[in-house]
Amino acid sequence: MVDPEYALNYTVLSDAKYVMSGQSLPLTPFRKRSPTKIFDQTLRPGFSADPVCRGRRRASPQGSPPSSRRRRDNVGAALALAAKSPTSCWCDALPGRWERKMAAPIEVAVCTDSSAQLWSCVVWELHSGANLLTYRGGQAGPRGLTLLNGEYLLAAQLGKNYISAWELQRKDQLQQKIMCPGPVTCLTTSPNGLYMLAGIAESIYLWEVSTGNLLVILSRHYQDISCLQFTGDSSHFLSGGKDCLVLVWSLCSVLQVDSSRTPAPRHVWSHHTLPITDMHCGFGGPLARVATASLDQTVKLWEISSGELLLSVLFDVGIMAVTMDLAEHHMFCGGSEGSIFQVDLCTWPGQREKSFQSEQDSGKVFKGHRNQVTCLSVSTDGSVLLSGSHDETVRVWDIQSKQCIRTVTLKGPVTNAFIMLAPVSMLSSDFRPSLPLPHFNKHLLGAEHGDEQRRGGLTLRLGLHQQGSEPSYLERAEQLHMVMCSTMEKNVLGGQDQLRIRITELEDEVQNLRKINRDLFDFSTRIITRPTK
Repeated sequence: MVDPEYALNYTVLSDAKYVMSGQSLPLTPFRKRSPTKIFDQTLRPGFSADPVCRGRRRASPQGSPPSSRRRRDNVGAALALAAKSPTSCWCDALPGRWERKMAAPIEVAVCTDSSAQLWSCVVWELHSGANLLTYRGGQAGPRGLTLLNGEYLLAAQLGKNYISAWELQRKDQLQQKIMCPGPVTCLTTSPNGLYMLAGIAESIYLWEVSTGNLLVILSRHYQDISCLQFTGDSSHFLSGGKDCLVLVWSLCSVLQVDSSRTPAPRHVWSHHTLPITDMHCGFGGPLARVATASLDQTVKLWEISSGELLLSVLFDVGIMAVTMDLAEHHMFCGGSEGSIFQVDLCTWPGQREKSFQSEQDSGKVFKGHRNQVTCLSVSTDGSVLLSGSHDETVRVWDIQSKQCIRTVTLKGPVTNAFIMLAPVSMLSSDFRPSLPLPHFNKHLLGAEHGDEQRRGGLTLRLGLHQQGSEPSYLERAEQLHMVMCSTMEKNVLGGQDQLRIRITELEDEVQNLRKINRDLFDFSTRIITRPTK
């Protein structure tokens, strides 16, 4: 019989909200649970750890793959995210009274609204709803909030021509204003932290973060740009605009193009008939799949490598937001009237067009918002959906049961809301950025002083992973496993040392009590056996 107090828990990251640890601790540090119950749940992977589904087995949705296969896919995607993402970390403690040893990253929700009465941006723990950080100074516009290299939070100000930048830990002070040539309609940064993209009117501005140089201005859209996104390996980026076009750009081609030629996109997707509202890029780099949403009531799924249209789903309402889980088994689409639709991508092989019937597929609709859904995001394990709406609420949904498990009310329409793994800089008070943000130029590199300086070369700051051979996925997974084991050993060895000290103290106390008992016995014996006079 294994004692749960000292057992080492090896749990499934996708099916339960616990990870390998030397102690029976949940991944969510704010939820109090019995160690015995936690140990019992971790040894029964067929049961759900969600509060809504606790105590019964998860039922596989009709047409979805078996739970074991979904679990393997989600685990692989989660490990890839943790190994590759610069925002993933192994946190030692949480601030304030929630300080507790952790063996895994925590998931946080980052939200903004258009009013900014109390704060510009708020960060709260996803599963407990406890506020962790707030940032003040300005109003972030839609699709205008992004994280830079796990060290800075950038927000494109609504209707203004500058970008606000905060250090993640120094939340009470506005660190810097990045001036732009015009109002920024959308903003994103590359996952490797080397480049920043901003949509200004119908043009795309590309900056190099290490120097602040404006490298290129791309003008291929005919109307304002509504959304920008990089692929996971930073090799490509996508742009969607009100001109109904989605463009796929190769970063290498854009940077190496001759100054006499105009950069050309790799793919031009023109199947939508109304403005693009949102897009989501999955994992896989140049082999990734991209979902695009539009006011034409359709969501389309594309493949970057070939540029082909894989799937087109028609809805009854315009779609304002779209996202997918890490395993890309499900796609979630936010409607203009407040409903959220779940599309199972693995149930329609060979069909390129499909109509989503709300009456027939009522079991795949999330209902609760009273106005259009503006943003969607899925947790790492694929069990929780985060949504923001113009009804001034952010909702947390259990995907399996379609039930709303938490509602956070803001002071205005929600402009941004997404889930991320908390960077170490967000939870560590002594963390400082590796480099300060430079001054970002508003003019192209070499345009102010002629072309002579530009011909001299381009200054690039190589990331740590680019200064040598990049490790493979297996090497990253091995490093991740070593970190988990070392953290576990620290917790176990630390507990064993305290246990040895406590045992020594108790043994000394027992010896002392035995001596006292022996002396008392001898004294009583002498009194009783003393002859009477």
